[in-house]
Parts: sequence; C-alpha cells; structure tokens
Amino acid sequence: MVTGAGIPAPLLPTLPGLDAAWSRVVRVPDVATDTGGRAEPALRSWHVLDTGPALEDRGHQVAGTVLAVHGNPTWSYLWRHLLTASLAQADAGGPAWRIIAVDQLEMGFSERTEVVRDLPQRIADLGALTDALDIGPVVTLGHDWGGVISLGWALAHPDQLAGITLLNTAVHQGPGPIPAPLRLAGATGVLTAATRRTTAFLETTLALAHPPLTAPIRAAYRAPYRSPARRRGIGDFVADIPIGEEHSSSPALTAIAEGVRGLRVPALLLWGPRDPIFSDRYLDDLAGRLPHARVHRFEGAGHLVAEDAPWASAVLDWLPTPDASPASDTAPAGSSGRGRPSAAAEPIFRPLGAALEERSQDRDIAVVDMAGDSPVRVSWQLLARNVERLATGLLGAGVRAGDRVSLLVPPGPALTASVYACLRIGAVVVVADAGLGVAGLSRAMRGAQADVVIGQRRGLMAARALGWPGRRISADALPAVVAAAMGVRTSLPALMRDGERALSEGAHLPPHPGPDEDAAVLFTSGSTGPAKGVRYTHAQLAAVRDVLIAELDPLPETGLVTGFAPFALLGPALGTCSATPDMDVSAPRTLTARAVADAVTASGATTVFLSPAAAGNVARTAHELSADGRATLRSVTQLLSTGAPVSAAVLGSVAELMPTAVAHTPYGMTECLLVTDITLPEILVVANADDAGVCVGRPVHAAQVRISALDSGGMAVGAPAQEPGVLGEVLVSAPHLKDGYDRLWLTDLAATRATPDDGGRWHRTGDVGHLDAQGRLWIEGRLAHVLTTAAGPLAPVGPEQEVERAAGVQRAAIVGVGPPGVQQAVAVVETDPRARRAGLATAAIAEQARTACSTALAAVLTVPELPTDVRHNSKIDRGALQVWAQRVLAGERAAAPR
Repeated sequence: MVTGAGIPAPLLPTLPGLDAAWSRVVRVPDVATDTGGRAEPALRSWHVLDTGPALEDRGHQVAGTVLAVHGNPTWSYLWRHLLTASLAQADAGGPAWRIIAVDQLEMGFSERTEVVRDLPQRIADLGALTDALDIGPVVTLGHDWGGVISLGWALAHPDQLAGITLLNTAVHQGPGPIPAPLRLAGATGVLTAATRRTTAFLETTLALAHPPLTAPIRAAYRAPYRSPARRRGIGDFVADIPIGEEHSSSPALTAIAEGVRGLRVPALLLWGPRDPIFSDRYLDDLAGRLPHARVHRFEGAGHLVAEDAPWASAVLDWLPTPDASPASDTAPAGSSGRGRPSAAAEPIFRPLGAALEERSQDRDIAVVDMAGDSPVRVSWQLLARNVERLATGLLGAGVRAGDRVSLLVPPGPALTASVYACLRIGAVVVVADAGLGVAGLSRAMRGAQADVVIGQRRGLMAARALGWPGRRISADALPAVVAAAMGVRTSLPALMRDGERALSEGAHLPPHPGPDEDAAVLFTSGSTGPAKGVRYTHAQLAAVRDVLIAELDPLPETGLVTGFAPFALLGPALGTCSATPDMDVSAPRTLTARAVADAVTASGATTVFLSPAAAGNVARTAHELSADGRATLRSVTQLLSTGAPVSAAVLGSVAELMPTAVAHTPYGMTECLLVTDITLPEILVVANADDAGVCVGRPVHAAQVRISALDSGGMAVGAPAQEPGVLGEVLVSAPHLKDGYDRLWLTDLAATRATPDDGGRWHRTGDVGHLDAQGRLWIEGRLAHVLTTAAGPLAPVGPEQEVERAAGVQRAAIVGVGPPGVQQAVAVVETDPRARRAGLATAAIAEQARTACSTALAAVLTVPELPTDVRHNSKIDRGALQVWAQRVLAGERAAAPR
C-alpha cells in the first residue's frame, strides 16, 4: 500500500464547506484485477476525506471510525457536515470519532479504472480499502446505493462492526414497481444519454434538494464529473440496479437484504420522506429488518436528506460506545431508548377490552350513533360478538399481530368494533384525525406505513388517489365495480361473515397481546407543527382507562356522550354506554346544544365530554333547545371539556345548561391524555388570583408535574422542580404516558431531555406555565411562542387575558416583534363586531387594549378572525400571526393569516 498526502490542487478545487486538509489519496490493490498469479494486482487511487490526521494533530483519542459511503451520483462531499461537526465535538471535549468518507472507484475524485464494477465488486473494493487503512471499530454510514454497499461491507466484517447508519436507501424492492426516475434512467437508449453524454441524471438528483441547493453547492457536486469519461461510473451504477432476479447483482442484493435481519449492532435510520426514489415503503422494510433501530423521519426532507436536514448532529448524538454490548441498543424502531419500567413494577394487566368481554352476554345498549335519520343502538352482546367475528375475520384475511391498521371511519359502532377487534389480535391501530386536512392526513398516513386501511368510501378514495400504503378494506359493502376501482379487497361485513363461519367451525382467537406490545399510533393535532404519531402500548392504553375510572367513577348506568373524538371509543373500556352526537367530528364547532340533548336522551347518559370549540358552540346554540331538551340536559351530572385549556366563561356558559353537573376541564395532550383536572367551582375560586394563565388544576392520581425554568433567551434549562411561581416548560409523568413518537427518534430525545432521573418516564410538553403554592398548574402558552423581551421571558396567555377584558375585544393574541432578547409585545385582536379588514387597530381599540394590559404594547393590530388549528379550533396560531405582524409593522401590505 502507498498513501499520498493529498490530491494536487488542480484536481480538487476550493469547495464550500470542504477543508482541503481532509483530502488524501490512498493507493489500494485492485481486487478486480485478475493477474492469473503472474503479477501483483494494479494499485488504484482512492480519494477519501479523512479527519484522522486532524484528530491526531489536536491530540484527541479516537473513539472509533465512521466509514461513510456515498451513492450515485454524489461523492464524499455529501458528508462534509459530519466531518465539520465531529471535529467540533472533539474540540469541545466530546467523543472523537474519526470520519473517513470515501469516493468509490469510478466516482468523485477517485480513479477511473475502465472496469465495470457491480455490487459484489464494489463491496470487495471497499473491503480492500479498509484493509489498507487498518481501522478499528467501525460504524458504517451509507446513502442511496452507498447504503447497500456499506451494509455489504458490514456483513463481511462482523468483527470490526460497531454500528450501522443509513440515509435514504433500499435493500429490497418488494412488490411495488421500480421507482419511475430509475426506470427512465435505466431504459435502453436513455441510460448513456442521461448519465454519461449529458449531466441529466446528475442535475435531476441535485434538483431533489429541499430547499434547492445554492449555486456553489451544486457546482461542488458537479466538480468531479466535468466530462463524459468521468461520468461513466454514474451510468454503470444505474445499470447495476437489479431489475428482476436475472440481474447479475440480484443474488448479492438478496443476500444483503436477508443478512441485515441478523445484525444486532446499534442501528440508526435517518429518512427524508419527500423522496421520489426511496419512499417510506423502503424505510418500512428496513425498520422491519432492523426492529431495534432508532428511526427518525425529517418531515420536509427528501432524497438528499444530507443536504435537507440537521442529520450530522443526530448521528453524533447517537454514535454508540465502541465497547458497548450490541444488546444495549435494542429498543423498538423509533423509540426514545429510555426503556420501560421492569415487569415487576407493573400492576396486574387488564386488557383494554376486558369490560366488553365481561358484558358479552348483556343485552343493554353499549353504543349509540346519532348520525343519520335515526339513532343506531348496539347492545353489549352484539358488540362483543361483532368484535369476535371481526377479529377472526381479520386473522383469516392475513392481518397479524404487529400489523398496522389505519382506521378512516368516523366514531360509531363500526369504528368501535374495528378498534377492539384490532387490539384483540395485536394489530396496531393507527388513528389520524380528518381535521388534519388532505395534506396533513396524507403525510400522517405515509409516515405510519399502515399494512391495512379500513375506511368509508371517501377515505378509501383519498387513499387510492394519494397513494397511501396498505391493503384496503371498506367499512361498508361496495358494488364490485366500485371496490375494484378503489383497490378494495373486502369489507367489514364480509370479514364478519367469514369470522362467523370460522368460529362455527371451531376457530379460536389467540391469547391477548402482552402489556408491552404496541397497541396504537395516535396522531397529534398538528397545531404545533406537522402531526406526530404517538405510540401507545396495551399497558399504557389500559392505564388511560384506569385513570378515567378513578377520575369519573363510571357505573354501567352512567353513560357517556362524547363530543370529543379521542374519547368516543372509551365507553366499552369503561363498561358504560357511549353515544356519539350528530356532528362532523373533524369540525368540533358543528356540535350544537340540540345534538347533545338528543344524544343524552337516546343513551340516558349522565356524563358529557366536549372539546373547547364544541363547548363554545353548544353555548352559542342554546337558544335552539326545546323545553324537553333543556330538561334532558338537567339530568347530566358530569361535564368535561378536554383537549385544550378552556376559559371559565365558556365552561360556565355550558354548565348553565347542565345545572346539576360538576363541570371539569382536565388538561392533557395526545402524549398523555389526562394530567391534571379542575372543576368550575375551583376555577371561580382562583379567578381573582394574581397568577397569569389558565388554571388547569392539580395532577390526577399517579400523574406528576414539574417545571423547567426559562432563561433570558426563553430556553427551558432549569432543573425540573415544583417551586411555586417559576415560569418554565411543563414536564409530565404518568403510567399512561406515551411509549414514544413513531419514527421520530430526535423528537423523542428532545421530549425527554434533562428530565428527572427518578427511574420514571417523563415528557417535555412544550407548554409553558407555573405551579402555584397549592400545587395547581397554570398554563401560559407554548414554549415556541414565549417572547424574549429586555425584561426577560414573557409568556403570551397572561397579557392576552388582560387584553380580552377590554371593551370591544373578543379574542387576543400576543406576539413578539423584533430581535430576540429585545422583542416588543404586539397585540393582535379579534373585535366584536368583527373588523372588516386586517391592519392597525382603531385608536379607540388600541387605547382600550393598552389600558387593560399591564404589559407595554408596541402596537395593536386587528384581524377579522384569529387563525386557529384544524382540530380544536381553539389553539391560536401565534406563529403565523407573528410573521404577519412583523410584515405589517415593516410597512408591507399582507393578508391576515387564516
């Protein structure tokens, strides 16, 4: 072996982000050279970027080596951010990882050998290079077809392997078609023209970046490929894509795909879902082969995820200790890695559907659906039988434990039976609210990678049109022509018939899933960014039921009217009847007082669940109630408004319709559905307190709350504590806290950062607030919306409440304008009557708002309506308002956000 100090300057130009000191040439025997035993093999010149010399010069002890392998048509420049970040980490006293980023032969600035190198050859080539470099513990890092090659090297070098990291790649084609761009590039008559004679393939790849690459970065990627001769390797790579089993590289790819299943070293999968080549189905396949891998999808990133997202810091955060046992990183795909409590600490597990099974012979009503012309009532006996039939039918249709089943069915008997049937056989229920909108729902469905989609016609049409994954099952029987057009294989009625037949022939359901098995993926509202999938185990869903039982003390005769979709499915778990009022569940403001009264009448329920937006509309439509309707509502004994903090005025206006009810407003989130609770009388008691924000009460039962204080920059850096009056981020813990985010490992890390080290599971909510002297929690807004003023951090809700007391102001939002640290508070208000246009407030409104608010307001603006999130219709989009306010105050003409 002969090594060179660097590449001559004319060959390696000055490129942005690339330190020429990293560049070197390594001369390696060509294992593709057949000498017939008569001569030494030729030496080939490999160009690599290597931080080893820099680490040595700085006196750092190397922890291990990251071997980075690019794909087609990129080169080692792809990995420059990791080289920079790793050196900065070492200089800051962190682990010193040596990064070796290779240019594969025929690619980048490595030698053009005129030898066509297929997949097995490229793996052998890489092995020859690492033999020459004599490196120790290795973590492989690969992208595109470099991912496959890096995995081939990993399987061939188990003694050196310390971990694997992959960016968008694939090891198995699966049943779907080869991605269109690759089919086109590899087509006869196109291959040479697209990859060698022109730069079409290279330019198409560079165009996949989000946002677009700058001109200097594009030029850097083009630098090694200036002539057709230097682009030959690009064409050879495309030609080597195995299309069909007869392809020469197909056996090697198959061997890698199967070999990956046996890897037990730590693994990290980082993904750009906007990739037209390697879509989420390839991530799903890799996660199935590496079930212990950490997984993170960078929403908005695409094929060039290394250019689109902050991936380098993620790799450095994850890199394992070289001498760690492989078993130390075996959490489920996408998990936070904090682990679960030991089995010995867990209470005796009672499945979520236990009450339904216990009442399986009961002829009383279990579910009432008020949609349509007349109520639909289903008894406990029929519901239990339908669940058993459907569970058996799903098994017969090939649905197995661990399969993900997306449910696009509105609340009612069909959805209830589907949920409990899936849970019974261990299938993982995926629930995303239609209120996310087409784009948000599609993003969620692609991210979840469901194996099965059960939906009504509208949802199935969307699944077909938007290319959502999963076999399709219709909630209702469809005409054969319609079913075929939508790709529907069967229906719930057909599955129930199949299940009934199988049961009559002696079929039995398998044992209940264990408590630590995944049960559901519930998507957040998307009100604070793209909706996130929240994973729950069976034990955690059962814990949600148990805390509600402890809080509500439901009896079989209690009954629930659920105008809040997440709780519509809990009646059977609680052992009491549940009724869904006539409303559009994706638009809570459609719920009326009359619909609530009708549902109470039909079910005999004495407990009512509402969302804040639904509660507001129920109060506004009270005049539509008949005398009988008013009398019915007087029979309600418990009223709960859940989903977001609700004001005393809104809760009180609904409570007036239900004068015998105890009105509660629990606080929680998708990640922990019930954390604290407060009743209306308690709210009225604290109404005159000096505390800012909305009081949401004390923790319920086993739940715990801590506050991480904010620094002057609005960052939550304080040690989690319970000291009264300290403004900070709210941290929560409870037995029913989520298991983790689905394929959002970095989000999990952020949510569990600097939490109490007490052996429990904690979650950083992103909400800001404080505890009072009595241990009550007050919510003052979102961490992202905190203003950083010269006087310190300012949460928005307190001053908003003050502004809303001004005459003529219906609702208000406080946003910060100006540089961080010296932001000025600006009030954006919705007036009564509504302003006709958005802009500066009238002098009268501005004066009234300033007089009411104890915080100095730099400006007061009006909008016809404050923008709110799609699910709750109550969480104000302060981020959009801040951008708009800055533009208006800068003198621009800008339409108000909606």
